Amino acid sequence: MNESLKLALVDDHDLFREGLFFLLNNQNSKPEIKEASNGQELLDLLLNWQADLILMDIEMPVMNGIEASKEVIKKYPDTKIIALSMHANENYYSEMIDAGAKGFLLKNSSFEDVQQAIKAVMEGKNYFSPEILESIIANLNHKKNHLSKSDLTHREIEILYNICKGLSNQEIAEILFISKRTVDKHRENILLKTQSKNTAGLVIYAIKNHIFEV
Repeated sequence: MNESLKLALVDDHDLFREGLFFLLNNQNSKPEIKEASNGQELLDLLLNWQADLILMDIEMPVMNGIEASKEVIKKYPDTKIIALSMHANENYYSEMIDAGAKGFLLKNSSFEDVQQAIKAVMEGKNYFSPEILESIIANLNHKKNHLSKSDLTHREIEILYNICKGLSNQEIAEILFISKRTVDKHRENILLKTQSKNTAGLVIYAIKNHIFEV
């Protein structure tokens, strides 16, 4: 972990927050870490200190993680946010994605998952805990009667849906009765058009642009 990284921990549960602080602060490369117990405390903190990355609880008193994320991205658009959730509850995902979150972690994730999420998001990628990604994929549906604002063609949207569902290019080719080489080319175009770097990024793009719903 980069020693110059400025990281904010935002959670109203002291024991969880302090435990994560301890683990992050016991790495060879220690980030600069500050804490807040709700969204308003975070916004007050950011008046005099700029965070590169925020680990943000969703359910908090005074100001929750969704409202706090919206305010942070409005005032500090370069700040990265990883949402922390107690449950794999898909009701929160769309709102946190709209608010600007780039990653999602369950609170019972391993510390290795936390490290992977921080690394991925700071590299400009997206990250989901495996349980959260499975839950989203299981509930992902084509949005009916909605004109997408995306630049994707109808065929690309079909392929994007199947990519998000976790199908391989060969499986998608068999379902759509086209060659694997054609799917390869469509996948390449979709990643380019959506500026996504992995499947998690495609899922976020699809939900944020209302192509699919959860």
